[in-house]
Amino acid sequence: MTDSIPLQPVRRQKRHDSKHRSGCCPWSRCCGMGDFRPRTVWLGHPEKREQRYPKNVINNQKYNFFTFLPGVLFNQFKYFFNLYFLLLACSQFVEELRLGALYTYWVPLGLVLFITIMREAIEEIRCYLRDKEVNSQVYSKLSTRGTVKVKSSGIQVGDLIIVEKNQRVPADMIFLRTSERNGSCFLRTDQLDGETDWKLRLPVACTQRLPTAADLLQIRSYVYAEEPNIDIHNFIGTFTREDGDPPVNESLSIENTLWASTVVASGTVVGVVIYTGKELRSVMNTSNPRHKVGLFDLEVNCLTKILFGALVVVSLVMVALQHFAGRWYLQIFRFLLLFSHIVPISLRVNLDMGKMVFSWMIKKDSKIPGTVVRASTIPEQLGRISYLLTDKTGTLTQNEMVFRRLHLGTVAYGMDSMDEVQSHVFSAYTQPTHDLPASRAPAATKVRKTISSRVHEAVKAIALVHNVTPVYESNGVTDQAEAEQHYEDTCRVYQASSPDEVSLVQWTESVGLTLVGRDQSSMQLRTPTGQILNFTILQIFPFTYESKRMGIIVRDESTGEITFYMKGADVVMAGIVQYNDWLEEECGNMAREGLRVLVVSKKSLSEEQYQDFEARYVQAKLSVHDRSLKVATVIESLEMEMELLCLTGVEDQLQTDVRPTLEILRNAGIRVWMLTGDKLETATCTAKNAHLITRSQDIHIFRQVTTRGEAHLELNAFRRKHDCALVISGDSLEVCLKYYEYEFMELACQCPAVVCCRCTPTQKAQIVRLLQERTGKLTCAVGDGGNDVSMIQEADCGVGVEGKEGKQASLAADFSVTQFKHLGRLLMVHGRNSYKRSAALSQFVIHRSLCISTMQAVFSSVFYFASVPLYQGFLIIGYSTIYTMFPVFSLVLDKDVKSEVAMLYPELYKDLLKGRPLSFKTFLIWVLISIYQGKLFFITLTCVSSTLTDVHFITTVSFLWKVTAITLVSCLPLYILKYLRRRFSPPSYSKLTS
Repeated sequence: MTDSIPLQPVRRQKRHDSKHRSGCCPWSRCCGMGDFRPRTVWLGHPEKREQRYPKNVINNQKYNFFTFLPGVLFNQFKYFFNLYFLLLACSQFVEELRLGALYTYWVPLGLVLFITIMREAIEEIRCYLRDKEVNSQVYSKLSTRGTVKVKSSGIQVGDLIIVEKNQRVPADMIFLRTSERNGSCFLRTDQLDGETDWKLRLPVACTQRLPTAADLLQIRSYVYAEEPNIDIHNFIGTFTREDGDPPVNESLSIENTLWASTVVASGTVVGVVIYTGKELRSVMNTSNPRHKVGLFDLEVNCLTKILFGALVVVSLVMVALQHFAGRWYLQIFRFLLLFSHIVPISLRVNLDMGKMVFSWMIKKDSKIPGTVVRASTIPEQLGRISYLLTDKTGTLTQNEMVFRRLHLGTVAYGMDSMDEVQSHVFSAYTQPTHDLPASRAPAATKVRKTISSRVHEAVKAIALVHNVTPVYESNGVTDQAEAEQHYEDTCRVYQASSPDEVSLVQWTESVGLTLVGRDQSSMQLRTPTGQILNFTILQIFPFTYESKRMGIIVRDESTGEITFYMKGADVVMAGIVQYNDWLEEECGNMAREGLRVLVVSKKSLSEEQYQDFEARYVQAKLSVHDRSLKVATVIESLEMEMELLCLTGVEDQLQTDVRPTLEILRNAGIRVWMLTGDKLETATCTAKNAHLITRSQDIHIFRQVTTRGEAHLELNAFRRKHDCALVISGDSLEVCLKYYEYEFMELACQCPAVVCCRCTPTQKAQIVRLLQERTGKLTCAVGDGGNDVSMIQEADCGVGVEGKEGKQASLAADFSVTQFKHLGRLLMVHGRNSYKRSAALSQFVIHRSLCISTMQAVFSSVFYFASVPLYQGFLIIGYSTIYTMFPVFSLVLDKDVKSEVAMLYPELYKDLLKGRPLSFKTFLIWVLISIYQGKLFFITLTCVSSTLTDVHFITTVSFLWKVTAITLVSCLPLYILKYLRRRFSPPSYSKLTS
């Protein structure tokens, strides 16, 4: 097989293991924090800890007080450019090598270092203040003195912390108590794992039964927790109460945890802290901030090495022409110092100040308000992005679900026809069909009643098959107890593990059937007439990633009927419902519109059928071996020949102008990858809706693989497809990267779009790192949540979106925007201008210095190759650094096309991806121009000097004529060549500016 992938040894780079980057200092092992170990945590008694634990502080700084100055200096002098000038300045302490005053070399170098240190200090201070704000958040702690206030940074392992609704969890805790009547709470975890679904959490049963929260301090109990690790989806531990009779032991799992960076969505909870600081799950999934150096700076550093090589060659040639006479080795060093302007120190000054101007322009752009530049050293990176990796929830979407369509097969209802659905539901409860004999009803009435019946059954099913719980809160007029008793609409909010389900229940409320009450065993619906319908919940089969469906068995208390309702993805429901000829086609149509499609069905059960099912179901749950398989088999026996009721279409609303922004990025040659922690179906729908995947593109959904052989076969199947988008889950991605890292990345980089779902924060950063290693291209990561921080910090350019989910991503990013649509202007206008202007500025500064060095070389040649300076060193440095700075620095305001044109024609951005504005070709052209003009400048200087010192000079007019003629000779040929080049090889934007 020609297209098969050979089974080769694994070729992968060394990974960053979280256990090897605890984030502590090198002396952490001496402090007792080097090794991660299991722990026993006593409730409310942090003094009983067995080992030292890190402080509960959030730290996004690159340096601390002691490492700031050494760290900044090291990051400056580890590159050749700055190291060269340091050695040059130090050489002036040697008397034989000194060419001028010390300040002529140390002042420019000090100016460069001062600007750099001040810029880094300002950024570190800002980061410190942001971290201080988070660490200073106040929480309530249970203690022997009652409830006391404590800052987030003062929380210790063993503390009992109270977290209110909509408050961030400050540390990793075990859930002990809740104020909710149903004995559970919901968490919003999108800042941790990127999933939009709310997570249901259960308290420890023993502590939930205590009369008050203060009783937690009166019992003798402890939690045994596993060692800190990177896994945010699993936890192993036990809870033990020693003073019970008998002692109580309960196992703890992920359902009993409250991880840091999550938000309590319901009620008030009490938890015991088990991990803090650098041992938090969220911190361990975040890479340490690194000092980013732009590709442009590395290229300039490479050019300075070439210039230094030319400097050495010129010095050796000068000494060789003297036949190495005398102390020739000292002459070599003197010539190195004499021609040191070949590598201009003013280049660093101009570039650093240029970066500050570019950053100021970005912040002051009125068309992208609220944009913040947090890393002012890499604005040129924005002009050369090849891969953009974006989060989904809160970045591309608003995370607000809206019900868009109800499809019954023969009729569909959109947003403009929901009043018809409302009238059908109303008529179903106000005009009972049994009041009118069928024989007396006219034909039209029969059809109308049939449609009303079908609509009513569909709405009723949607109102019942979910995990939504209505919660009543006081609104200042009605207290909570009264609101719950009378089902006050103004006090009711819905809580669920998924915003999809909330949108469905809110829609049924809008058409007349309202969910007003629910507990673990019953559910209450209110009809349009105000009647309360009571249903007993017999069984619930929750949604799982494997089953892709959920079901519920309820008994109608008024009729005694038992009904099994189910909803799920069309791929699994197609084989469960009765045969029909419209399901597949309509699902495809709704999916192409970017809607999340759910298939709703039902099945009526007799009492005997249900009793038989319950007996088998209970028996399967008691099984010790293969329990999950046996339970699934029993449930599947019920999932046959179900009646298809309807299709529902829910839309996750996109952020403003997401589609045109992605279109701009695509036309600019930037490949967009979407990395999300959400479900596969949700991610695919959003990618289609946002036009990340175009309608004409095929989609290859990488099936679930767990072994090397399965990955091998699936990669071969993927390789046979061309120009198709890839959708892959995090588990399959992990297997592919483990065995076929090189082959997978080679295939994925050829795709026009890639969607990675169910990704952990570590996997997101790993994908960014692999793209950098395998392609050598620049990457940009965009996100809005805490789970995106690792990806943002790993990318060459990180952009944070300030959303309603918090500012954790934006604070850790290099650039911060308020909306995703601002990314287009940030890259197309500011990124493009910053790169082109810096390229022109750097080459012109080099050109200016080479002109001076050429004049010096000719001057030395006139004096028999002696190491005599043309002017004193301070004059040369002052001239090149200060006097000629402003004319040259005006290049930072240069503009080849208007910003509107750059946005209208993003193809202009594509030209920058090859790095043509600053290349070896353009560098060589500027060198030749410098040598040519430098010689003529020396002739001009000689003529001026001789004219001014000659008492018999002809006239002032003759002098000016001579200078003008030489200037024309030096510049006119260059203008002619420039005109011919534009005439026969015009730039890409020439037609746009004509």
